[in-house]
Amino acid sequence: MSEIAVTLIKVLFLAMLWIFILSVASVIRSDMFGRAVPAGDLPQPELAEAPKSGKRLRRRDRGHPQRFGITNGVQAGTTADLADGTVLIGRSADCQLILEDDYVSTRHARVVAGDSGFYVEDLGSTNGTYVNGQRITQPTTIGLADTVRIGRTIMRLEV
Repeated sequence: MSEIAVTLIKVLFLAMLWIFILSVASVIRSDMFGRAVPAGDLPQPELAEAPKSGKRLRRRDRGHPQRFGITNGVQAGTTADLADGTVLIGRSADCQLILEDDYVSTRHARVVAGDSGFYVEDLGSTNGTYVNGQRITQPTTIGLADTVRIGRTIMRLEV
């Protein structure tokens, strides 16, 4: 092989190596800091209809969860209001409950109000979401007695 061909192969190999290194750095950066999302592209939570009778509202005020809060972890005592019907949990700035935990994804999980109560859903996180010590793979109903663990942080519904 001529010297020009060997030099050309070396330069192409070096260029491919740098492209690989930069793409890995980009993936790591987006995982650590999230990606910028324009406000217009953010999903809008569906607003629940107002109750038709005052009875239902009063019953909910007495015994149904109003907040989703951190019970154990560095941020113990932090809560998110469930009035909108959805609480997004993760490290991203657009989450309602931002967790400062190395084991939490940018958008890790969400708690949603459904017809039969509240349920938690893992959003494809790397380290998983656990309800009462069991890793969940599909939306799972939770109540006041249930604990949700994401990374090293333990949370639960609060009245």
